[in-house]
Amino acid sequence: MIVPPFLKKGDTIGLVAPARKIEEKELLPAIEIIKERGYQVVMSRHLFASENQFAGNDILRAADFQELLDDPEIKAVFAVRGGYGSVRIIDRIDFQRFLKNPKWLAGYSDFTVFLNHLLNLNVQSLHATMPLNFPENSRQALQTLFDALEGRKWQYHWSSQQQNRLGKATGILAGGNLSVLYSLIGSPSFPDLTGKILFVEDLDEYLYHIDRMMMSLKRAGVLKNLAGLVVGGMTQMHDNTIPFGKTAEEIIKESVKSYDFPVAFGFPAGHFADNRTLIMGAEVVLNVTENKCELLFR
Repeated sequence: MIVPPFLKKGDTIGLVAPARKIEEKELLPAIEIIKERGYQVVMSRHLFASENQFAGNDILRAADFQELLDDPEIKAVFAVRGGYGSVRIIDRIDFQRFLKNPKWLAGYSDFTVFLNHLLNLNVQSLHATMPLNFPENSRQALQTLFDALEGRKWQYHWSSQQQNRLGKATGILAGGNLSVLYSLIGSPSFPDLTGKILFVEDLDEYLYHIDRMMMSLKRAGVLKNLAGLVVGGMTQMHDNTIPFGKTAEEIIKESVKSYDFPVAFGFPAGHFADNRTLIMGAEVVLNVTENKCELLFR
């Protein structure tokens, strides 16, 4: 697995909007935070473009992304926000120069498209908070992002949950937003999950849709060969007038009950302030006991 070079103070971080549009005033606090951390900031050429809900049309967004990928002076690229739109431009991106001069790409939610596409290119990337969220993020969310960029290792420990399945496993970390991952099935951006530790989180979904997505992954045969499963925030879930009858966590637990790999719920990553960074493509050890959960980066 290719590990992009770690950043040094003074390096340049590029900002791009591959999906939903954003206004300059929404980014100013994050730009100050990045500069306070000792980095320079370059905004993509058309960062504040607007076409309906998108940050410009597909051609424009793809061109902006391509320019930042190919610029050797830019050492990392942050997606400024999620929304929807990354899947519309992924096939327009040429990664040939990037693979010769890799850099860290960071984001979550809709950016799951890129995180898993990079996994298929054998390049590590960061499932991490995005600049739009920086002002509300916890200290740990921001610190783990910059620690990862700078090559400092850390390990995660969190409280055991009732729904967990005990066990220990080692594997490459993959996944991201469940809805986006589900939408990639059958495409070149869907990862081979055999022997992987899968991480999933989601926001603002109906419970029956969580069930539909997990059933689709199961029927596609991609769950049975996992080494382990880590579940982050399942935030602001919805139900119908006639209740589905299970929580999102219960739905996920049921969908993998016929397998024997360890399952850990409650990981601090997802659509909330304390969104800790995960190195996708890194080898990790997942250890789930009665008293605690551990996700250890090697």
